[in-house]
Amino acid sequence: MIEHITVPKAELHCHIEGAAPSSLVLRMAAKYSIDVTSILDNKRRYVWSDFTSFLQAYDLASSVFRTQADYAELSETYFRLLAAEGAIYGEIFISPDHAENAGLSYSAYVEGLAEGIERAKEATGIEGRMIAIGVRHFGAAAVERVAKTVVSNPHKMVTGFGLAGDERDGHPANFAKAFRMAGDAGLGLTAHAGEFGGPDSIIAALDFLRVKRLGHGVRAIEDKSLVERLVRDRIVLEVCPGSNTALGVYSVLRFHPVNMLRKAGVRITLNSDDPPFFHTTLGKEYSSVSTTFGWGRQEQLALTRTAIEAAFCDAATKQRLIVRLDSA
Repeated sequence: MIEHITVPKAELHCHIEGAAPSSLVLRMAAKYSIDVTSILDNKRRYVWSDFTSFLQAYDLASSVFRTQADYAELSETYFRLLAAEGAIYGEIFISPDHAENAGLSYSAYVEGLAEGIERAKEATGIEGRMIAIGVRHFGAAAVERVAKTVVSNPHKMVTGFGLAGDERDGHPANFAKAFRMAGDAGLGLTAHAGEFGGPDSIIAALDFLRVKRLGHGVRAIEDKSLVERLVRDRIVLEVCPGSNTALGVYSVLRFHPVNMLRKAGVRITLNSDDPPFFHTTLGKEYSSVSTTFGWGRQEQLALTRTAIEAAFCDAATKQRLIVRLDSA
């Protein structure tokens, strides 16, 4: 019996457009007469060769989602897939900039995604929330515009605000105003750092953005005092090992620092990031990491508990999720 199949799971780091299965993308592409064959192989797997071509493939796959109903189908599909792997909770990154490019209003985008999450919950019991992200390489003004949009159009399922995009572009200090706006409105805060950027990118995110969670954050391992700070301040890392190895941050999983970080006392979670692009799933992340580093059921349950404790959802929902976890 493979332990990870029976362990309840929770995910905090997944980009919803990057979670679209190729079968759904092909169906949507046919509906809108969009040619996506350049990004798929003969087995219908996404193909790309480096970070630039990955982003191009991601953007083309994302472009097939045009309407509120399309996004409802996307989120329902993903949350059903998560639930089938034993997940009881998931958070997705949503990109108002992507919605705008598709010609969709922020409200229609969020309503569509929320509808899909609700349908998946009715069918499977999984809980879901959304984290709106600004794209750092679009600049500070663009990220502030996203923050204003999110704060002035509150939705019960949009409970977090984050920063994604090329972390080598734009110092976190540039985005402090946007994060202050989001934090003052009661949104949970997270930022991508320590993936392609080194420890300095993490220190700057902590200093200027006042985040309690970090997307990736794994390159903290290169700075002992930073690791100690993460432990002391109980910062939670949204670790995505499959993504990191696919994009070449680490050559193979056994060289990934997730186990060293855990042993040092850092609070970690496992996540799939853009699962079909990296040929992974949340279940595969739990399974491959546990097999590689010899984690048993207790370590896996601890991962899920950390994710629930760090989740951007209300206390009553967290309590229900903890009860479900404990009853496993």
